[in-house]
Amino acid sequence: MIRVTRDEFDASALLEEARSGEEGAVVSFLGIVRNDGIDRMEVEAFEEVAEQELSRIREEAIAKFGVTRVDIIHRVGSLSVGDRIVLIVVGASHRKAAFLGCEYIIDRIKESVPIWKKEYTAGGSRWVPGEHE
Repeated sequence: MIRVTRDEFDASALLEEARSGEEGAVVSFLGIVRNDGIDRMEVEAFEEVAEQELSRIREEAIAKFGVTRVDIIHRVGSLSVGDRIVLIVVGASHRKAAFLGCEYIIDRIKESVPIWKKEYTAGGSRWVPGEHE
């Protein structure tokens, strides 16, 4: 599953869905809005292109690491401290492939997916510099 959404998601349910008899390992990454002095964050995306790029990254991870399952959900909209931003779930026969695939996916998302974050504080707002700018 690849999805860019404004809706909250249930990470536990998605992890449970990833369990099957084929995967010996399931690795996940959950990105959360951290409390580093911000009040909230606005996440924007060119959604159609972002989903296409996420699908391409999914296929790259499958080809490169032999993972058998990749789910990626990225939220957009107004998010508060503690809200979930992104979830990546990677299944593979063995743990090493699952870990490597998951790390590869989050690194590639930061490099190439058209998603932007703007942080709001009591003193104003600022766009968060990204690796793909």
